[in-house]
Amino acid sequence: MKSGKTSLYETLKHQILTLELPPDSDLDEVSLSEKYGISRTPVREVLRHLAGEGYLDIRANRGARVIPMNHETLRDFFLVAPVIYEAVGRLAVQHFTPAQMAQLKECQEQFRSAVLRRDPETMVIENNRFHGIIGEMAGSGYLKPSLNRLLIDHARIGHIFYRPTDPAGETNLAKSCEHHDEIIQAISARDEAAVVRLTFEHWELSRGNMEMFIVPKRLRSEAWEEMGKALASEPAQGTKSRKTVPPVAVARRHRPSPKTLEKLR
Repeated sequence: MKSGKTSLYETLKHQILTLELPPDSDLDEVSLSEKYGISRTPVREVLRHLAGEGYLDIRANRGARVIPMNHETLRDFFLVAPVIYEAVGRLAVQHFTPAQMAQLKECQEQFRSAVLRRDPETMVIENNRFHGIIGEMAGSGYLKPSLNRLLIDHARIGHIFYRPTDPAGETNLAKSCEHHDEIIQAISARDEAAVVRLTFEHWELSRGNMEMFIVPKRLRSEAWEEMGKALASEPAQGTKSRKTVPPVAVARRHRPSPKTLEKLR
């Protein structure tokens, strides 16, 4: 049986990732203490732990709040995400263990099951766990904190991806599940080039949805047109020219254009 402290920690993480607790929500220590049957000291310990992991912001004399999402952090997210995912994927190929691979496969089965029954909250949680396990495989003390923080905002921004409203969205969701299978195969084969390629293809599936989610309505059609032109100008996936481009240069192609970023200011 879970303790009140453990239950509080896990519940708050789940509520933040699934947007049950929206960005900027204030947390009341007294209410949490009463709800989980623990004193305020362990409540504060949980809040500090979550703040250290990037879920909360603790302000002097004002208490804890869910980490906010603003235009500055979102711009940073789109610029940095593909670079971090690529670096993590490369290291995972080199350092994964059989136990971690078994864990990744089990997680993928949970994700697949959620996709089949159209359970968006579980898809968010299991997708987050999938990429977190790859982060564990990478074994980098420098990259892990950045990846963990990235995954929090990816989960929150990406909710629209797991609630498709048209055939294209349904296709992308199914392809996302296929990508997970292919990423597992590529890591197992220690095929670094395939992992990098799949990482960027996987990022592209959700990037358009996420940008549409945060760009003001009157600008969405223009932003979407820009993204379509940018993707159309890239080399075909799997071609030699794509593989020989330096990783950071490839990452730059998978971020919004300067014009799109300007709209987020």
